[in-house]
Amino acid sequence: MTHTSGTQPAKLQKTLGLWHIIIIGLAYIQPMTLFDTFGLVSDKSQFHVPTSYIVALVAILLTSLSYGHMIRRYPSSGSAYTYAQKSIHPNVGFMVGWSSWLDYLLSPMVNIILAVIYLEALFPQVNHWVWVIGLTLFMTLINLRGAKFVANFNSLIVFVQIAVIGVFTYMVYDILNQGQNADGLITADTRYQLWSLEPFWNEMTQMGALITGATVLCFSFTGFDSLSSLAEETKDTEKTLPRAIFLTALLAGIIFIVSAYFMQIYFPNNPRDYFSDIEATQPDILFMIGGAMFKTVVLYFAIITVMASGISAHAGVSRLMYAMGRDGVINKKIFGHISPKNFTPSYNILIVGVVALSAGFMGLERVVSLISFGALTAFTFVNLSVISRYALRDGRTKNFKDICNFVIVPLLGFVSIFALWLEIEADALKYGLWWAMLGILYLGYKTKGFRYPAPQHNEHE
Repeated sequence: MTHTSGTQPAKLQKTLGLWHIIIIGLAYIQPMTLFDTFGLVSDKSQFHVPTSYIVALVAILLTSLSYGHMIRRYPSSGSAYTYAQKSIHPNVGFMVGWSSWLDYLLSPMVNIILAVIYLEALFPQVNHWVWVIGLTLFMTLINLRGAKFVANFNSLIVFVQIAVIGVFTYMVYDILNQGQNADGLITADTRYQLWSLEPFWNEMTQMGALITGATVLCFSFTGFDSLSSLAEETKDTEKTLPRAIFLTALLAGIIFIVSAYFMQIYFPNNPRDYFSDIEATQPDILFMIGGAMFKTVVLYFAIITVMASGISAHAGVSRLMYAMGRDGVINKKIFGHISPKNFTPSYNILIVGVVALSAGFMGLERVVSLISFGALTAFTFVNLSVISRYALRDGRTKNFKDICNFVIVPLLGFVSIFALWLEIEADALKYGLWWAMLGILYLGYKTKGFRYPAPQHNEHE
């Protein structure tokens, strides 16, 4: 369908293939975040960053399988919101969608904040509002062109990111191979040797510390889940999208683990001995490995990468808002609108752009903490939705394959995400619960004191 009549509303169009989805996902994840988080995670994991990545990746991959099951059943743009709504209860679905806004709606803002930080360091004389407004306008205009345009725009950026990480990792390996690390000569008494397994596990390893590090690193994987919001724009959705989500998480995890392994050997001890600020280590790492020129070039490119991530995040949240608007839980005329020209949820894209302007007032730490609450909520209920839909409602427990797919794997996914909940920052939990309380009050109003279920779209029932 390429045209719409005057009596039929426009719909999202299926234009995306497997690699389009993977590219959007990798752009959202932004692999170069490993440079920013290394110092903080090394501190929290007691110098076992690659193992914390493995812990996070296991939780993410298990959850990605649950996303795959739910996509096959409900190929909707609503993602976790729709899955919980259809599989558990409409009111539960609303609360999952409401909480997910903290992940999706604030993610574009994070990328604008990061880009402004880099730009202010390069051009301190320019007022930060110039960057905030300019970057927000750029992200919004790209998204108004459509999801396929977003994927094509991000393709080159993703490939260059991977190339930069590959060159960087080889440079670290080359230095290590020459018998040097950040402390000087590598001797028999040095904590980590090249090709040693100790960066993964040694006598100092504590599981609690690894999980704490993995909780931080879950932010690095945020984005794989938002790909499910592209269900109504993906060709052969039930086959393509589950594979794309799993492969996106897996590829990102492999990149993170390999690079972090060599970085951990190079920086074997307390990260405060190497970095001026363990929460912003990218500039120091790039300078120590590649020198001033390498640092400058990569930082310039980092501005582009965070914008690519922001563009992908912008696309994801506008589709979630569309699904909730189409259902009528939020204003249908505004949030459920699709542009008949570009087949995009254009009003939502503009609204997200307006919200992103608040990056001029917000600090990075608080925004990131709120995102973690939304992401873990979505991950938790996607795993529970599989059990509820397939095992409890459909009775898919008659053979071992079904028990494995619809009980054991999602239960393991739930347990792994629950372990991350136990280590979530106090501020993230506090602000997240306040946001959830606002959602409950709104839901009570929408359902006339909870006497009726939240409205839902019945196209896929």
